[in-house]
Amino acid sequence: MRTCSVCEKGRRTGNKVSHANNKTKKVWDANLKRVHAIVAGETLHIYACTRCIRSGKVTKAPVRKPQTAPAV
Repeated sequence: MRTCSVCEKGRRTGNKVSHANNKTKKVWDANLKRVHAIVAGETLHIYACTRCIRSGKVTKAPVRKPQTAPAV
């Protein structure tokens, strides 16, 4: 089961309640993204929820562009 590496948010369980008050089990999954981030001075792939990414709790690593040969 995946959880956010920053805030430990994961799956939440509860009941889905219909208009007739029938209750069935329901699972809410956190909105997790695999992010290339800087953790303790090195770049790692971590799972982070979108709330942590938006709020700035995750420092994203810069994107490295592939090197191309110079045109002759």
